[in-house]
Amino acid sequence: MKERTLAIIKPDGVSRNLVGEVIRRIEGEGIRISAAKMIRMDKDQAKGFYQVHEGKPFFESVTDFMSSGPCLVMVLEGDDVIGRYRKLIGATDYKRADEGTIRRDFATDIEKNIVHGSDSVENAKFEIKYFFSELEIF
Repeated sequence: MKERTLAIIKPDGVSRNLVGEVIRRIEGEGIRISAAKMIRMDKDQAKGFYQVHEGKPFFESVTDFMSSGPCLVMVLEGDDVIGRYRKLIGATDYKRADEGTIRRDFATDIEKNIVHGSDSVENAKFEIKYFFSELEIF
């Protein structure tokens, strides 16, 4: 089933010059990038994006981190793209991620784990609309 998902290369991935490697792996899996732009969220924008986690112990630190530098936000498209991309990036806790996944290979911390990927169709719709208008998606 054709789906869309939001992917983010987080500030640690951008600052460590991993953008090209992440994109290479995405495209190597046959996943199409239908929109992309470099952004820098302020704290309020990060809080809005992560509103589903408000009240959790990591909310302040993750929103601080996500607003600490530029990110590359992308819309990915393809058959079962949510599941395929999440398999490619690996578990949130990079120590539990499978060998060869982006997080296992490059993450340094549970929050500084290089990438974000939507975890459901509903969240993907919210997250994509948070950063992109339909006019920006090709």
